[in-house]
Amino acid sequence: MNYIIVPSEFLEYVDFTKVKQTSPESLRYSIDKKNFLLKYEGEQPQFVFNITQDAIGLREHNHEEILEILKRSEWITQD
Repeated sequence: MNYIIVPSEFLEYVDFTKVKQTSPESLRYSIDKKNFLLKYEGEQPQFVFNITQDAIGLREHNHEEILEILKRSEWITQD
């Protein structure tokens, strides 16, 4: 499984048939709602390259990496 963090302004680019999430409501958003997480298998979906306007795409993370990222204050509420 691969993961990418996408700026929320690009939500309309997401093809939910190419990722594990099923709708905008099923996405995990950062606390400030500026980013969301997508997960998928294999190569980055083609729509990602429309977001970045290049052949590189967004930075990919594996499961261990994304778990560490999601522990940061941008992703969890502080009680």
